[in-house]
Amino acid sequence: MFNKNTEKLESFVGANSSFKGDISTKGTLRIDGIVEGNIVADWVVLGDKAHIKGDIAARGIVIGGRVEGNARAKEIVEIKNKGRLSGEIATLKLVVVEGGILEGRTRMQQLEETKIIEFHAAEERKHS
Repeated sequence: MFNKNTEKLESFVGANSSFKGDISTKGTLRIDGIVEGNIVADWVVLGDKAHIKGDIAARGIVIGGRVEGNARAKEIVEIKNKGRLSGEIATLKLVVVEGGILEGRTRMQQLEETKIIEFHAAEERKHS
């Protein structure tokens, strides 16, 4: 799931914590507590006991707890075996591990087709 750029945990909401309001942060955000509000981060990782009431937007989202809201990821959404999402998912890649629950709609986005632009050498101009 993580690469060298996202391994560093930069923000954390602990298991005995409750937070009301929107969170916007750079880097990876791990949540083990309760958050009521929208979340924007590079990566969001929800522990087994996490409970989110709000929308999540990130490059990648790992759901180990419960989400009541929408998840929008540029790269991947993964629902772990104890994870549960009630809402809509929009992402390029979706992984639902056996036991994970998705109640709602899923919209899988396609990668944009790579456009190849051919450049003709200066020789072609000489022949024109």
